[in-house]
Amino acid sequence: MPHDPDPPPAKKFKPGSPFSRLDKKPGMLLPRKGNAAIPIDAQRKQLPIYQAKSQLISQLRQLHNAVLIGETGSGKTTQIPQYLYEAGIGRQGLIAVTQPRRVAAISLAGRVAQEKNSTLGKLVGYTVRFEDVTSSETKIKFMTDGMLLREAIGDPLLLRYTVVILDEAHERTIHTDVLFGVAKSAQRKRREQNKIPLKILVMSATMDVDLFSQYFNKSPVLYLEGRQHPIQVYYTKQPQSDYLQAALVSIFQIHQEAPLSHDILVFMTGQEEIEALARTCRDIAKHLPDTCGPMTVIPLYASLPPAQQLRVFQPAPKGSRKVILSTNIAETSITISGIKFVIDTGMVKAKRYNPDSGLEVLAVQRVSKAQAWQRAGRAGREDSGSCYRLYTEEEFDNLVNMTVPEIQRCNLAGVILQLLALGVPDVLNFDFMSKPSPESMRMAVEQLDLLGAVERKDDQVSLTPLGKKMACFPLEPRFAKTILISPEFSCSEEVLTIVSLLSVDSVLYNPPARRDEVLAVRKKFISSEGDHMTLLSIYRAFKKVSGNKEWCRENFVNSRNMGLVAEVRAQLRDICIKLGLKLESSQSELVNVRRCLAHGMFTNAAELQPDGSYMALDTHQPVSIHPSSVLFQAKPAYVVFNELLHTSRCYMRDLCLVDADWLHDAAPEYFRRKLRTVKS
Repeated sequence: MPHDPDPPPAKKFKPGSPFSRLDKKPGMLLPRKGNAAIPIDAQRKQLPIYQAKSQLISQLRQLHNAVLIGETGSGKTTQIPQYLYEAGIGRQGLIAVTQPRRVAAISLAGRVAQEKNSTLGKLVGYTVRFEDVTSSETKIKFMTDGMLLREAIGDPLLLRYTVVILDEAHERTIHTDVLFGVAKSAQRKRREQNKIPLKILVMSATMDVDLFSQYFNKSPVLYLEGRQHPIQVYYTKQPQSDYLQAALVSIFQIHQEAPLSHDILVFMTGQEEIEALARTCRDIAKHLPDTCGPMTVIPLYASLPPAQQLRVFQPAPKGSRKVILSTNIAETSITISGIKFVIDTGMVKAKRYNPDSGLEVLAVQRVSKAQAWQRAGRAGREDSGSCYRLYTEEEFDNLVNMTVPEIQRCNLAGVILQLLALGVPDVLNFDFMSKPSPESMRMAVEQLDLLGAVERKDDQVSLTPLGKKMACFPLEPRFAKTILISPEFSCSEEVLTIVSLLSVDSVLYNPPARRDEVLAVRKKFISSEGDHMTLLSIYRAFKKVSGNKEWCRENFVNSRNMGLVAEVRAQLRDICIKLGLKLESSQSELVNVRRCLAHGMFTNAAELQPDGSYMALDTHQPVSIHPSSVLFQAKPAYVVFNELLHTSRCYMRDLCLVDADWLHDAAPEYFRRKLRTVKS
């Protein structure tokens, strides 16, 4: 019998400053309310925002633009759309509420429909990528910001909408930033053309609002004071060299001291980390004295099957504590019942793009202050709570205020393609709230030029006929191009399947504890030609058994995500049919599929070096094959890859074996240049 682990050292934390209140500024000032009652109507009245309802409505009636600041839990996201609708503001059209994440758009629409006592999809609906739950009756529409952008391609003035609420604006995703510019331009043009005016509301939980206000023509800022419940914030006395160990110690310190009904939410950076800590917690919890009580550990990350994601919303078994280990997916807009403690590691995994190296890497980095406050806010949704920050107060003071907007740290090729499709005349001088570097813009145009999507004359960039077709797909430009050239290789059906598989979260489920079992059942699908072909054979087998749930369980396949692949594929296929593409299957002749991938994804090619390492041909960056790839033990001379992941080194993910000749055929000029660069 293993001995009981040493109890975590006590008094690891010292109380830091209490949760910072918003400064009292002119605007809406609200007292804090007590605990929420059960009936929904009573719950709505308990929200801090309710006190300001009449003031708020009279202000919003008069304003064209407003920035609304309210702490997490004030009720702004669920109530403002209802207040506007109930007051008849914007009744001539729809009220759009945009969210950076699909899980938030879906759960919020469900909550508001429930509050309106209406079936989801009637008065209140939502649209996210590849899923539309709305009807002709829908008046309040929650959507991801990417979806509203796609609608703007067909309707640049957003004429269906009378109010656009840009929520969680502080997250500054790439779509949100483009949407700021598109909505601002639609509002101006509607005014010039004497059309029904467009009201824009920007909502955020952070104080850094001057930028938003300035950008939207110095619009007034309305402050909602008061959250439902106070939060005590604690910092560590010394910096922590190992935040995972510190998280483990903190979980068990709370577990030994706090009542079992108080649940814990821990913010971490990714799946591997979460699964490893979950195993450790379960092992330690088994060997604790009975006085501690049991612990239910639930992971939460994007690639988990949705049924398992929803487990976080269910209460723990009676007499057990729920411990949720989550990525930043739980940072905004979702309320998980029972959370009294938040443990914030202070780290997050974020994409960063370096235009010089052309490298987009996913790397672990420090959160911003805005993110830290968002995380803390998860502890005060239903009752007073505590947030344990696994860093010192001094480290917190040194964090950047806001996360660097994604628009300034990602590959802009897709953005520029979208702006051109929106009919933006001078795309290089688009009115961004935070301008990306000229270098990033130049690189993006160069990439689109390589793919044949744009033409350049002097400083003007315009779409080619191929570029116009590429913009019809809600995909990265290189995937759109791969689909569009697939008829030349008589393999459209296979390419549609592969692109759909790469467009959803992982369809494979790899529980680390059952690694050998997983490898044994996967053997029959593995293709020596790479991950794309392996995924294709898994999808074909899934279709052969008509998506049988038992088959999915036995083969560690995420059946919900596979179902989603089928839906995505059907929608992409519809776009192909609308564009008049010839859809054929290459059946078992997979060499054509690989040739097509080489022609569409040649900018993501890598070459084996004499010393056994790999080099990305576009950037001459050293890269390695990711251990999860079926080609991990192989050493093919040339591969194309889906993405690069930067952890201890730079890994290529999702690889496909290709020939050098195919790459040369795809872009002779480009490869001549690349190889000449190598020689010099």
